Amino acid sequence: MPLTRRDLLFTATASLLAGNTGRSAEKSGTSLITLSPRPADLEMPVSGFIDEITPVEHFFVRCHTYTPEVKLADWNLKIDGLVTKPLKLTLAELQKLPHTELVSVLECAGNGRSFYEPTLPGAQWRFGSVGNARWTGVRFKDVLDMAGVKPGATQLLMDGADVPLGKMPDFQRTITLEKGMHPDTMLAWAMNGKPLTAQHGFPLRVIAPGWASDSWVKWLQHIEVLDHEFEGFWMKTAYRHPSHSVAPGSAVDPKDMASVTDLNVKSVIAHPGEWVKPGMVMVQGVAWSNASPVTKVDVSVDGGNTWQPAKLAGSGTKYGFRKWTHAWQATEGQHSLISRATNEAGQTQPMKQEWNPSGYLWNVAQARDVAVAKTRPAVAVKAPVSADPQPEGYQTACLTCHDDHMMRSQRLTRAQWDREITKMAGWGADVKPDRRNGILDYLAQHFKP
Repeated sequence: MPLTRRDLLFTATASLLAGNTGRSAEKSGTSLITLSPRPADLEMPVSGFIDEITPVEHFFVRCHTYTPEVKLADWNLKIDGLVTKPLKLTLAELQKLPHTELVSVLECAGNGRSFYEPTLPGAQWRFGSVGNARWTGVRFKDVLDMAGVKPGATQLLMDGADVPLGKMPDFQRTITLEKGMHPDTMLAWAMNGKPLTAQHGFPLRVIAPGWASDSWVKWLQHIEVLDHEFEGFWMKTAYRHPSHSVAPGSAVDPKDMASVTDLNVKSVIAHPGEWVKPGMVMVQGVAWSNASPVTKVDVSVDGGNTWQPAKLAGSGTKYGFRKWTHAWQATEGQHSLISRATNEAGQTQPMKQEWNPSGYLWNVAQARDVAVAKTRPAVAVKAPVSADPQPEGYQTACLTCHDDHMMRSQRLTRAQWDREITKMAGWGADVKPDRRNGILDYLAQHFKP
């Protein structure tokens, strides 16, 4: 089904923004885009999708809290709950177990949130909160077998060394015992052959291949085996998705929400960028999926009117990026390029968004508007950010835990900002009643759709 002019404009603009919006990651020396430096939310630009294995320095970072400083001499992994033999294991003891290695995509559930309409609060990821790495560690199953899981156990509650900000609930997530016992689920200490960095979970993190990154708990230090569902905020309220289609902008009854698990099938065009010279151009990118591997990528160079199969590189891996290429004879003018992936289960990227209230699992087929010309077209210059003075109480209420990157990336209505202020006040933000309206007015005026 061809896209409308509005659809093409929207998705093409989004593609360009993915490569050109934001600042480089501070102190990292990479081309990562900074959504928030503290807590760290760093996004890989579209150009990074040229790599099948994502270099660690280009790999996105998602943190709900400040990055903890874990001292290996003081660290151990505690396993308790419904087990016959509670354990405390050092990293050296874990590394004595049989090693395993797996190539797998790690993707934030909110990847693509910035493209949803109506707009939604949260980190405004474009395409790049995803990467593909080679993980080294031990099978989760082997550690559970050492502890001896008792009959009746169903859930694995995981907790890291990160410390909540203010009154924010501790980031604790569960995966099913079935997922934990799967031979591909891991506890990893290395990424691309080197120890995990602090931002990527040193010394140990969960690898839940095929699932969104909220289940890949970082800085892991405690696993509790449960016989019931965990009632904590990050399971019962956050990271939940409607179990059926909902109208854009509508509220969803909590009983109709389920925890995010599987990723969607997806693809990204890494090359060309927004401009190329006429002639033969190699369109290339990557595709990925959940536990069902990518089997096909189709490419359109005319906005979805016609499609041609791309050439898949290599044999691929079950959970990893699959590189693809397509030779395009580019003629002068404006062209809309789209890639669309399909997996072994027959799931294909949609051409229209399916909205949800948290902005999770965006996987619309990517459109990129490409200008083909002998010389580079002029680029529009953005208007400067307003320098209006901040209202009294704004610094204390909003900038104590992080800087203003997060606010500047939002495009929220007044009602949405009102709810965000209430939520943050509940988590400990110092919002004085007599200053609340001034803060709300400022946010609604400067950071709106």
